[in-house]
Amino acid sequence: MQITSEHPQKVKFATQADPNLLATLRKIAGDEGRQLQSLVDEALREYVDRKQGNTPRKHVMQALQASMNQFDGLYLELSK
Repeated sequence: MQITSEHPQKVKFATQADPNLLATLRKIAGDEGRQLQSLVDEALREYVDRKQGNTPRKHVMQALQASMNQFDGLYLELSK
């Protein structure tokens, strides 16, 4: 099953979290000007993607892009 953000309908569910983790999440949400629900949605989506192997992890793609930016000329030469 593919999960997308195209479905505007939300389903409520109850869960529990470590108080320190929840406080940290709330601080991050506040610092980023986002709702806590937005962070939970993002975290759940990334977790499912990682478990299903659908997409590379964000930090991996960021490292690849940084490497491409830094060593683009070298990669071009090596590909010849």
